[in-house]
Amino acid sequence: MDPTAVVVVLAHLVLLGIGVWLIAIDIATHRLPDRIVLPTLAGALLLALAGAVFADAGARLLGALWGMLILGGFYALLRMLSREGMGGGDVKLAALIGVVLGWHGWQALLIGATAAFVLGAVHALGLIVLRRATGSTHIAFGPWMIVGGALGVAVA
Repeated sequence: MDPTAVVVVLAHLVLLGIGVWLIAIDIATHRLPDRIVLPTLAGALLLALAGAVFADAGARLLGALWGMLILGGFYALLRMLSREGMGGGDVKLAALIGVVLGWHGWQALLIGATAAFVLGAVHALGLIVLRRATGSTHIAFGPWMIVGGALGVAVA
């Protein structure tokens, strides 16, 4: 097997483990801790840079950077428009997910970003229908961002 492919698979397995950890934390506390998200973001950027330098993946590095700016910027805009909605942890997680999805391409970015909102909305509507939540209930969105990101990688 190609050594680059091994590194990519290992990186995705580590990201999956961190994602599961963040899902558990966000469901329990409605927080996405900087001490986990920011080092993971830095590591993902370093891996994308290493790919550009050692595996001739410069286009993937640019995709990762654009993904980070686009998805992170979109979530930052949502946060500015409604302080009650997205939290700061969601914005930082969006930047991280944007790096990963952008590295995989525009299709992955579009699918992953869209899936997060669709899955989150279906979950929220289900809770409302079951009378376990109202329109003003705070729901952890990080899990849906992570699952959406994983779907974006898997589908693209």
